[in-house]
Amino acid sequence: MAGFKQHISVSGGIGVATGLTATVGMGFTPVQGMLVGYLTTLGGMLPDLDSSSGRPIRELFGVTAALVPMAFADELRRLGGDMETVLLLAVVSYLSIRFGGAWLLSKLAVHRGMFHSVPAMLIAAEVVFLTYHSDSNTVRLLMAVGIALGFLSHLILDEIYAVQWNGLKLELNQFAGSAVKFFGKSFSANAFTWLTLAGLTWYSFGAAGIVDEPPLPSRDEIRQILHTTPAVETPEPGLFPGI
Repeated sequence: MAGFKQHISVSGGIGVATGLTATVGMGFTPVQGMLVGYLTTLGGMLPDLDSSSGRPIRELFGVTAALVPMAFADELRRLGGDMETVLLLAVVSYLSIRFGGAWLLSKLAVHRGMFHSVPAMLIAAEVVFLTYHSDSNTVRLLMAVGIALGFLSHLILDEIYAVQWNGLKLELNQFAGSAVKFFGKSFSANAFTWLTLAGLTWYSFGAAGIVDEPPLPSRDEIRQILHTTPAVETPEPGLFPGI
């Protein structure tokens, strides 16, 4: 099985090639080329979120928790309205991802489960497509393809490392076939993964204008929920002696 350094080296090399191709050969801006290169490198770490070593979890959730509030700063400003609410939403976002997400994943994920699968790769790509802010679907698709390429490089590298030489004879170790797969051993994990993929595909097609976009709460509705607090009644005079 390939290690953390091997995966980062391979996905990083593919990221450089992807960024250069996008910039030089496809007409994207240098900034967009660097971003897709970074996402490709990041995608090479994603399947190891189920790793028992914990290093990929710490690395990815630390980076993600810091980047998400910055990436969605404008959205948080529109939702929160006043600066105090925006700061609170940013703090809650960071803590939820950095600690809550990492803890939940460590409890639910099984090593070489559905995180190492083709559906998981598509889910990662669609999440990037839906969350990347751009008026151009082509740019959003570029970023989604980048994360998918890095993810796929991890799966293929794991399968390559599952092949071992025993003298002049090729043998497969216990992890062979557990990376590039469509279904795992757990029915519940399979159902959750495929249902998640189906839902994200629907939203992605809606965001791309292929189908009608599913209804979501408007910003005004979300802001109203955030700023709706129960009324605090003033105590009647004399109800609490000495106050």
